[in-house]
Amino acid sequence: MKKVNLFILFFSLTSTVLLAQSAAPLFYEINLNDRADDQFKVTLRVNGLKPENAVYQFAATAPGTYQIMDVGRYVRGFKAFDKQGKELKSQQVSTNQWKIDQPAQVREIRYSVAETWDTPVKEHKPYNMCGTSIEKDHALINGQGVFGYPTGMQATPIEVKINYPAEWSVGTALDKNAKGHFLARNYDHIVDSPILLGRLTKAETTVAGAQIDVFTYSKTDKITSTQLLNDMQAMLTAAGQFLKKLPVKRYTFLYHFEDQDWGAWEHSYSSEYVMEEADFTPALAQKVTSIAAHEFFHVVTPLNIHSEIIEQFNFVTPTPSEHLWLYEGVTEWASDAMQLRGGIMDTDTYLGELTEKIQIDKSLDTTYSLSKLGLTCYTNEGQRQYFNIYNRGALVAGLLDIRLLELSGGKRGLREVINELATTYGPNKAFPEKDFFAIFVQKTYPEIADFFARYVRDAQPLPFQEYYGKVGIRYFPAIATGEKTPSLGLQIGFIDSKLKIVNVEEPLVKAGLREGDEWIGFNQQPVTMSSVQAIAGQMKQLKPGDTYELTVRRDGQEHVVKSTMLEIDEVQRYVFRPDPNATTQQLRLREAWAKNL
Repeated sequence: MKKVNLFILFFSLTSTVLLAQSAAPLFYEINLNDRADDQFKVTLRVNGLKPENAVYQFAATAPGTYQIMDVGRYVRGFKAFDKQGKELKSQQVSTNQWKIDQPAQVREIRYSVAETWDTPVKEHKPYNMCGTSIEKDHALINGQGVFGYPTGMQATPIEVKINYPAEWSVGTALDKNAKGHFLARNYDHIVDSPILLGRLTKAETTVAGAQIDVFTYSKTDKITSTQLLNDMQAMLTAAGQFLKKLPVKRYTFLYHFEDQDWGAWEHSYSSEYVMEEADFTPALAQKVTSIAAHEFFHVVTPLNIHSEIIEQFNFVTPTPSEHLWLYEGVTEWASDAMQLRGGIMDTDTYLGELTEKIQIDKSLDTTYSLSKLGLTCYTNEGQRQYFNIYNRGALVAGLLDIRLLELSGGKRGLREVINELATTYGPNKAFPEKDFFAIFVQKTYPEIADFFARYVRDAQPLPFQEYYGKVGIRYFPAIATGEKTPSLGLQIGFIDSKLKIVNVEEPLVKAGLREGDEWIGFNQQPVTMSSVQAIAGQMKQLKPGDTYELTVRRDGQEHVVKSTMLEIDEVQRYVFRPDPNATTQQLRLREAWAKNL
């Protein structure tokens, strides 16, 4: 994989919870016994709507997805009825809104909403882990993909009855009442709480006082919840040690293993994974645990540390937060740091993770700052750079950790500051969006203001050599090995939700390849998100002189490019190595860097 420079996107996204106001609940009923047309049949029973509630709103996006979803595109047959069952006049007034003429007369709102997985749209297809799926033996519900709400009632409590086959199980972080109906404090809470139903396995344990539940759908039963939980146990323990205590009393992992590999979406009290089913090998176990480590840390950011933009989410018009670097970049750093400090990951592996993140950063626009990425994440421009929040974002967090350790004499790093911020704020107290940098500096050191100015608000070259030198680790931008290695002569990046050709070398340009071509085929095999890993394995087996064929799409036209594997001087790039001549001071700071203080 490294030699063909192919990277695959694993999204991890963020959500949050709002406090509900006291009100009679909105009562929804979903019929999953009727699944023939891949549509969720939804009925909302409601009474007492006022003129200000006349518009029924579907989500334009959802917290942490950082993409336009426009769920209204999937709605079919929206109708409103009075208490006699007579249909009331309603009309669609925008992509995501239906207006009802006589809201006070409404007793039921009925509609069907198509699943997002298999319903084609022209643009802005929701990521599958953030979407919905309805199949013969299971269903996946992400709240914003199924539920809407009358305007003005985003904070109203919600009760949900789901009718489903008796043999199915249900996995969710939502609580149930005595009737078996699911309860949510408000619309934000239902969006924050995915529901996986079907032929599931379950496993549970307790970690640092928190109940951990794992529910798994595996298409051919290759993977079970017990296998996953056993493999995650050490990571969960390390997370408890890193955080000192887990900030939740209950947490739910939802796994979906079928034909597609999309990644994960985390929530306040759960996380959901859409991955390709395979034999449960050590490699698969390591991959799953690594992703889970990232998702699980989101119980800190943004559940306990978030701005008012995240807390007061606008489902109509998404508002970006400048602090995406905190929610995703710091989380990605912590997912590796807690494994290093918990003894799950050795130093060489950790440094190798840094190398891979720099490789991805270099394949994107290195002049695009983290602040700008956060503020443009809903735009096409920002989406082209979005994946870098997990790479450059994590690299900057790692540098910030070292700088804090240096300034404190090895007594207080990023982990300690994050835990302090979680105590200061918490699930129900947001920080001011515009003041967070100043708040962070006030809690730490004046020098950190300069750090934020250079590496978060601006995109100055990251000082790996200087900073890692402080902990006795040498950084080499490039090291010639003296060996030869095969090369495709290109890189592949995930841009605009598509696999695209980047960094094309001259022989490939002469063969007809262009920067930005969409990669759709290899040796007459279609390239999809579900097939790309297997094809990458085939590429890895190619030797210098072997011919191969790429199919690309450019300006709506397909082009077939035939080329030959190159042989180039092998150069290891972005290498970190412990310095055998590190000073006593450097070693002392490295010791603090590699453990929980």
